[in-house]
Amino acid sequence: MTSAPPSLATLLREWGRIGCVGFGGPPAHIALLRELCLERRSWLSEEEFEHGIAATNLLPGPASTQLAIYCAWRVRGIPGAVIGGISFIVPGLILIIALAALFFASSPPSWIRGVGAGAGAVVAAVAVHAGVSLIPGSWRRMRPAQRPRWIAYAVLGAASTVVLGPWLVLVLLGCGAVELVWSSRERSGTAQAHGWPLLPLLAAGAATGGLGALCWTAFKVGALSYGGGFVIVPLMQADAVDHYGWMTDGQFLNAVALGQATPGPVVQTVAVVGYAAAGVGGAILAAVVAFAPSFWFIGLGANRFERLRTNPRARAFLDGAGPAAIGAIVGSAVPLTAALSETWQFALLAAGAALLFAVRRGVVLTLLFAGAAGAVAAIAGAPLPT
Repeated sequence: MTSAPPSLATLLREWGRIGCVGFGGPPAHIALLRELCLERRSWLSEEEFEHGIAATNLLPGPASTQLAIYCAWRVRGIPGAVIGGISFIVPGLILIIALAALFFASSPPSWIRGVGAGAGAVVAAVAVHAGVSLIPGSWRRMRPAQRPRWIAYAVLGAASTVVLGPWLVLVLLGCGAVELVWSSRERSGTAQAHGWPLLPLLAAGAATGGLGALCWTAFKVGALSYGGGFVIVPLMQADAVDHYGWMTDGQFLNAVALGQATPGPVVQTVAVVGYAAAGVGGAILAAVVAFAPSFWFIGLGANRFERLRTNPRARAFLDGAGPAAIGAIVGSAVPLTAALSETWQFALLAAGAALLFAVRRGVVLTLLFAGAAGAVAAIAGAPLPT
């Protein structure tokens, strides 16, 4: 039995609290939302919450952010979605922009550079950990006939991360389109497909660089990423480092580490890229562009989530794009490792991998350990990345 809807001030406070303490990524966000909306306040039923998880996992972009917006929408409609979503996002966004200003200062203290170099050193291991954690659930959802294609999509996603850079998003969309056509053919029993769906090829002034390019990068992160928050890493790295030169490899590693170590959605990493490209204004612009699609998806489509959740075409597309995204996440470890430049960073990467996979410690704890080790190395006079 659900209780009476709360005031917007209550939504501001409760969703803001989750935004402040939501360390640990989507699993932590889901647990906190469940504790609030079901167990403590009884604003939603078990069925409503489970449907929200299922539907938001079918959407591109940051699923836990969309779930936070969806829960607020269920409680208080469109005003609730806006207030709840902003309250969930803003605390971590303020913190990560402040940290970006500290790490990107013209002459930060050596120990600050050491913290960044140490935390950045283990990001490749964090990427592999994030991708591997997604494999069992995705594999179980596949029918036996789909599993050879699952492997092909994952391999293609991993390879594309290494060799295609900014064009990875087209591979993710292409794998979803292939699976959609293949599944449609299997359902119809015909030998011929009825044509390929038109892939959305978007251009937002990316060719000329500047704010148009930043908006394009942020839009890819917020509206065209499938498979969880960490898939934004390969989507951003080629643009931010290689194509537009907004930041160095080492700075990008710092950005990813900050996105993992701060509360709130991992997609906030895009604000660090925006800061490197155009200061505080660029950080805010990148965040607005990246998160706007999540509000659009909920505001325009939440009433249709039940149909989306049971739509075979939507599931078929995700059955192709999802494995490719998992492959892309794991494959991002290659360019992330290649971005390391000091011997002690490789040793720290090995230690971080041991913490994650052998000792089974959490991502935030691993990043804090690596950052502290980097600070000690800097104080001891170890060479730091330029």
